[in-house]
Amino acid sequence: MATDAEITFADHTGRFYAQRYGFPPMVGRLIGYLAVCDPREQSIGELAEALLASRSAIANAVKSLEILKLVRRSRVAGERMDRVRIDMPGQESLGMDVAEYEELAKLAREGLDVLRDASEERRAVLVEMAAYADFLVQQMPRLQDEWEARRAELAQSHGAVRGSRS
Repeated sequence: MATDAEITFADHTGRFYAQRYGFPPMVGRLIGYLAVCDPREQSIGELAEALLASRSAIANAVKSLEILKLVRRSRVAGERMDRVRIDMPGQESLGMDVAEYEELAKLAREGLDVLRDASEERRAVLVEMAAYADFLVQQMPRLQDEWEARRAELAQSHGAVRGSRS
């Protein structure tokens, strides 16, 4: 059974993700609850009961988070239901997937091609977008290495980091 503090945290997380990223509140609430729930893996029914939501609302939120690679489904042998857990350590979930920024740079360059005969002022947003994406592509490997080192320190000083794949 979820505690009041866990539900309050889930609500605050839902509000944050709704305001910051435009996520539906249930998606953010699910992120928050999965970050604090025990056991870590929960069925759709358990999540619906804890968050006082319909199973379909939870299933839709899980689908949204699967696309972002923030959650993972698994099934224990012999069970007929999936279990969901937060899965934060991946590059995609941390925003460190270089492919995302390579795609953004390519898209910006496509826009620049569309505007090849336009004024510099009109092209400025796309020039900056391409440059920013290129910058992130260059910097992400360094940031990933720094994060992995910090994460290892965290694991060493606090025991296993929750969400660790090891």
